[in-house]
Amino acid sequence: MTAPTPDTSKALQKALHNTRHRQLRALKDRFARWSIAAGGAGVIITIVLIFFYLMWVTLPLFQSASLHKTGQYRAPGNADAVTWHLAMEEQHEIGVRFTDHGQVVFFAADSGKIISQVDSKLPTNIDITSFAAGNPNKATVAYGLGDGRAQVVRHIYDVTYPDDHRLITPRLENPLGDAPLVVDPKKHPLVQLAIQINEDSATLVAVTDDNRLLLLGLEKSESLLGDGDWTTTRTTLQAPASPIRHIILNLDQRELYAADQKGRISFYDISDKSAPRLIQTVTAVGESVQISALQFLSGGISILAGGSDGSLGQWFPVRDAHNNYTLRAIRRFKPLIGPVTNITPEFNRKGFMAAGQRGQFNIYHSTAHSTVLSKILSEYDAHQLAIAPRANALLLENANQQIQFYLVDNEHPEISWSSLWSKVWYEGYDSPQYLWQSSSASNDYEPKFSLMPITFGTLKAAFYAMLFAIPLAILGAIYTSYFMAPRMRRLVKPSIEIMEALPTVILGFLAGLWLAPFLEKHLPGVFSLFIILPVGVLLFAYLWQRAPKLLRDCVPEGWEGALLIPIIILISWAAISISQPIEQWLFQGDIRKWLSNDLGIEFDQRNSLVVGLAMGFAVIPTIFSIAEDAIFGVPKHLTQGSLALGATPWQTLSRVVILTASPGIFSAIMIGLGRAVGETMIVLMATGNTPVMDFSIFQGMRTLSANVAVEMPEAEVASTHYRVLFLAATVLFAATFMFNTAAEIVRQRLRKKYSNL
Repeated sequence: MTAPTPDTSKALQKALHNTRHRQLRALKDRFARWSIAAGGAGVIITIVLIFFYLMWVTLPLFQSASLHKTGQYRAPGNADAVTWHLAMEEQHEIGVRFTDHGQVVFFAADSGKIISQVDSKLPTNIDITSFAAGNPNKATVAYGLGDGRAQVVRHIYDVTYPDDHRLITPRLENPLGDAPLVVDPKKHPLVQLAIQINEDSATLVAVTDDNRLLLLGLEKSESLLGDGDWTTTRTTLQAPASPIRHIILNLDQRELYAADQKGRISFYDISDKSAPRLIQTVTAVGESVQISALQFLSGGISILAGGSDGSLGQWFPVRDAHNNYTLRAIRRFKPLIGPVTNITPEFNRKGFMAAGQRGQFNIYHSTAHSTVLSKILSEYDAHQLAIAPRANALLLENANQQIQFYLVDNEHPEISWSSLWSKVWYEGYDSPQYLWQSSSASNDYEPKFSLMPITFGTLKAAFYAMLFAIPLAILGAIYTSYFMAPRMRRLVKPSIEIMEALPTVILGFLAGLWLAPFLEKHLPGVFSLFIILPVGVLLFAYLWQRAPKLLRDCVPEGWEGALLIPIIILISWAAISISQPIEQWLFQGDIRKWLSNDLGIEFDQRNSLVVGLAMGFAVIPTIFSIAEDAIFGVPKHLTQGSLALGATPWQTLSRVVILTASPGIFSAIMIGLGRAVGETMIVLMATGNTPVMDFSIFQGMRTLSANVAVEMPEAEVASTHYRVLFLAATVLFAATFMFNTAAEIVRQRLRKKYSNL
């Protein structure tokens, strides 16, 4: 066998080396391919998981309410007595039943087992002719008597923890004294009664059997020892001609509503107890329909009127053209079949329950204008309803004196499509509004979770940012890639791209603390700059073209743009310098006052102009870089062929280069828009963060991203506020996804359309 020659050995070694190199390269290619595929799949999986997590948190907002029956029993206590009122304490362990015999029965809410029976200490041999319950948070009720007097009672629940076990002990007290109060000195029976009481005042309003409307006001006088005497004011109000069927007092004891037999509601101002006055009488139900139930919504501003035809309506006072309060019908709810027998509001939310004939039972929410639940709970008419203070339990007594105990699951009744995206007429407002107000210092708070103002603010901020960024970025990309000298391009492009590395929190900080005050101080100069600068640049370009050829030849081709730097600086300095003289000359020294008084335009220091400049500055590098790469990447044979056929550089640019690069330019704009929509720190620090729907450039806004950043740390986990913030994040996620999807679809179509050039 012939031994291999040295040349043959080298050839074999080289072939072996090449084979190993190809195998290694193939292995690297496969590794890179699988790594990229895994990375892409990981991104997709991450996005899908984020979406499902957002949906998992927000879906409970749209779940309907549910009832779980856990007990049914005969009404505890005297079987011959009629229940006039049911109530529960906060833990919904103990219920209380007030009867027409004056008995007060405390019982276990889930089983009906009697805990104690208390005598309300009413006078003997005097008929009980009426009953009223005041603010449920005060747990105060009143009995109207046949001799024109009234006895006020409060049910109280003392909580102790013997042996580390909770023990609730119910009891009664008489907050206005043991003796009944004289409401009618003429001693006529009180057939209707209303009461409200707080620490230093109380008001009782009664209707006598001869249809007189009487008011008894009590004020507690102050003393050095802390215990003052009660001073009394008695007044007779102007009663409707038709017999009164219902009367209710608001919580601050300033307004009275009386419903008569003809379905009319009379609205009284009783803030001055010695001189109350009738403000208005309105017809609340249809013709030949009576008001069968009248009640206040939580907070004591709105009233709920139920009709004998099953209708349900919400009313509250609204200022008219003369700045006077008048009662207005705000909204109608899904009616019951037959008369509304009972309306019971929730303690601390704007929801309420309504019951009717044959066990009809509905749960509503006024702000959401929705029917949260609709069920038939019994074959008998519902007579009494009681809801726990936390709105998580319910007692219902039907006409057969059967009490049913339910656990209620109704966590987020405030949310509906209309409350999120439509105008809502909130209490205290003169008209329907789009409002975001997630918290309030008032106990009468009505949730305002409209996503429209913050969605509008997001689009507004993005619009002004793109209005500033698109022209500068796209035109700059065109000039840099097509007209600029290669050496200058190598300096300019990295300089602009490095701007993207600047943290947006720094931009927001500078915009809020420096740019906003600067623009406010030099507003005329800034707006004059928008006019003077383009005119000055065009004028300089014209003069440069008219300059001697010897002078123009001193500047290499493609470096002409550098000459504009001192010109732009000079023009900007001149515009800012003349700002104060212009303001003094044209606007009497105060342009903000002129905008407000003469044009009716409010000026906010941190406004859309500031956001547009700051966020536009942040978006420009993204749009510029992608667009410049797309334009520079247009094949040279296309431009050279166009020029060879006699087209001018401008014709080549507009009819060949821009069309070919249009998919990349469009992608640059949409990616910039996506970043502007999702920007947080700049809009957080450079705007007033006020959720207003005003497109004015001088007003601020609140965006979806900034709203989440501001309020999420303060939101209670799993609360409605918390979940609505996640819903806002979902809306932002969906908007960004739709923008990117639309951009990709359009980009692919443009790419296909111009790929044959």
